[in-house]
Amino acid sequence: MQTQVIAATDPDAIDKACQLLGAGGLVAFPTDTVYGVGADAFQPGAVEKIYEVKGRPLAKAIPLLIDKAENLHMIAEHIPEAAWALAKRFWPGALTVVLHRKPEVPDIVTGGGATIAVRVPDHSFALGLIRAAGGVLAVTSANLSGCPDPTTAGEVMGYLESRIELILDGGRCPGGIPSTVIDLTSTPPSVVRLGAIPRHELAKQLACLQ
Repeated sequence: MQTQVIAATDPDAIDKACQLLGAGGLVAFPTDTVYGVGADAFQPGAVEKIYEVKGRPLAKAIPLLIDKAENLHMIAEHIPEAAWALAKRFWPGALTVVLHRKPEVPDIVTGGGATIAVRVPDHSFALGLIRAAGGVLAVTSANLSGCPDPTTAGEVMGYLESRIELILDGGRCPGGIPSTVIDLTSTPPSVVRLGAIPRHELAKQLACLQ
C-alpha cells in the first residue's frame, strides 16, 4: 500500500479523506493534541485495521470523536444530564466522557465492553473532517502501540507508512497533556484519568463527583 500525504489546506483534502473512510480505509489527521488515525466507527472491518496497523491489543477500546455534543445520540444510550452539562462547559476540549454504548456501535470499537469513550476535539480541521464523515469517527493516536505520540505528519509517516491510505498534513500539533476522562456510567461519576481539565473544574459542574 502506498501512503499518500496531502496538505490539510488542500481544497480536496476532506473529500478525499471521506472517500477513503467510506471505503473502509484509514486516515491520519491532526487534532488538538496529537495526530490521530481514524476509521468509520460503524465499519467493524475498518476499525479492526486500526488494531492491526498499530499492533494494538484487541481488548483496548478505541475512543470516538464527534463534532458536536448532539451526536452523542448516535452512539450512546441512557445519557445522563451530567453529560450534557459537562459538554456545554468543556466541549470542544480536553474532556473525554465514558457512556453506555448503543448496540449499533460495533464490539471491536469497545473491546467487547459495554461503554464508549467520547470527546469533541478543539481543532477546526478535525471537526470539519468528522462532520463531513458523518459526525463520528473511531480515532486513536497515529503511532505504533507503545511508541511516542506523533505531533507531525512526518512522525506519522515514520510509524505508519505503507500501513494506511492517507495522511493529512496540518503542521505540528501541540501535544501536551492528554484529556481528562470521567466515567458517567457509575453513580456517582468517577474520574478515570486526570488530564488537562483539573478535578476542581469538574466539581463545579458535578456536585456529586466523588
